[in-house]
Amino acid sequence: MIVLEQVSKRYRHRGADTDWFTAVAPLSLHIRAGEIFGLMGYSGAGKSTLLRLINLLERPDTGTVKVAGEELTALNAAGLRRARQHIGMVFQQFNLLANRTVADNVAFPLQVAGWTHHDIEARVAECLNIVGLADRAQHYPAQLSGGQKQRVGIARALAPSPKVILADEPTSALDPATTRSVLECLLDINQRFGVTIVIVTHEMSVIRRLCDRAALLHRGELLEVIDVKDNQIHAQSAIGQELVQED
Repeated sequence: MIVLEQVSKRYRHRGADTDWFTAVAPLSLHIRAGEIFGLMGYSGAGKSTLLRLINLLERPDTGTVKVAGEELTALNAAGLRRARQHIGMVFQQFNLLANRTVADNVAFPLQVAGWTHHDIEARVAECLNIVGLADRAQHYPAQLSGGQKQRVGIARALAPSPKVILADEPTSALDPATTRSVLECLLDINQRFGVTIVIVTHEMSVIRRLCDRAALLHRGELLEVIDVKDNQIHAQSAIGQELVQED
């Protein structure tokens, strides 16, 4: 479903012409259709940058990105906008529109895509029912708990029927009980609709509960890809073992 070939990303340090910081060193990664795939590592490992390379919110300096067989790095602006309709995004800080109701927030990507009013109403109702927020449709974000806000974000990502959902630390601002409910929501969507999910996290407990496989990153480099079986993580690298022990 997702093929990254030798992608990399560097940034120039502020105020410096020749001093560069490597956020993602050249790496290749293949993510299978229908799996839940984790990007894990300590702060500064390059996880969020790598996630944003998948939908070209950050354009790689080198390499190619393919999603569902389409090479995003070869598309023009219009083609990339169309391709992104198949890639949902869930953000750490929710990124909801404060002056829009829950229903209008979920409707937003469908309006941008040109759906009819009738189809938007039906799809919004369906998605809010999936995430258990049908009774909050006319509420505003300020009236919701953190977990409810994140489930609105998931419903918004799900609305255009994407093939892929990218989730950037979606539980880091939540308490443990709310984290469990959000992870169960993502798992339910994956199992019911076969959506491929890529999730950034620094918490091994999230990897253990949710993921089929996970990539371990450290200072922009890919150390290993780990299989997660029966909620067990068997890391080979020293840093991977350290993260497992800290959980």
